[in-house]
Amino acid sequence: MINSDGILDSAIYIESPFYNQRPQGTEINLLVIHCISLPEGQFGTEHIQNLFTGKLDCCADPSFACLQGLEVSAHCVIRRDGIVEQYVPFHERAWHAGVSSFEGREGCNDFSIGIELEGTDCSEYTDLQYQALVNTTQQIQVNYPSITLPRIVGHSDIAPGRKTDPGSGFDWERYFSKLA
Repeated sequence: MINSDGILDSAIYIESPFYNQRPQGTEINLLVIHCISLPEGQFGTEHIQNLFTGKLDCCADPSFACLQGLEVSAHCVIRRDGIVEQYVPFHERAWHAGVSSFEGREGCNDFSIGIELEGTDCSEYTDLQYQALVNTTQQIQVNYPSITLPRIVGHSDIAPGRKTDPGSGFDWERYFSKLA
């Protein structure tokens, strides 16, 4: 269930400072699936949590240099073991989509929920991640019924040419078949 504070009861809540209010009267009607790993291809580190909470040591890995000063978040991260971490209440605007557009409407952060899967654009995702993603999506759909299957997309769909996640390793058919 999603409680009155916009938090998934089954998630570990870790508040990010990187969010704000959605524009007044905005209907939440899009779900965006992403992937992340820090460093790329390394799983189970605290670096994602540190990035989303503004505590990432950008000297910890050479690949982090480009993340200096970045303010980014997602509503949830689903770890390889299926653990769901929530960083932003669903009714608030997480900063996950960047420059984006869906069906001609710019600024997808305004009207979307963002879920990160711990992974890479070319890695396969775990059974536990699919199970957690399906469960999380179903709870989101209960609270936001305008998020129908055609309104569940990848980051690559709303930022083509700029983003490729969740990548070729994500099995859309498997995911959608569990939601239908």
